[in-house]
Amino acid sequence: MVLTPEEWVRQHIIHYLIEEKKYPISLIAVEKKVTVNKLTKRTDILVFNTMGNPHIIVECKAPSIKISQDTFDQIARYNLKLAANYLIVTNGLTHFYAFMDLKNESYVFMENIPNYGL
Repeated sequence: MVLTPEEWVRQHIIHYLIEEKKYPISLIAVEKKVTVNKLTKRTDILVFNTMGNPHIIVECKAPSIKISQDTFDQIARYNLKLAANYLIVTNGLTHFYAFMDLKNESYVFMENIPNYGL
């Protein structure tokens, strides 16, 4: 595997989810396929809950890429299909966390995501 700048970010966020937030590695999937508008896309990281449902979607960008509204719109489109509770967008330097209000199809920015089990 080539350690691209985006892959470097992905590896660090996986480490953060496991070591800091205590999510079990068995609940974390990398490059999980999702079909959106008849197009096959891949989530960078998808964390499941213990029931096997999507809980967190993570979109990783290279550190040189500025996080924009377009980036959040991309992950929100994926989430219309997946219905995860939380979204994370990161370029390794800047991190955005959001809670999904699935009923109103909107998101609320947060300081961080909850630890596993909370």
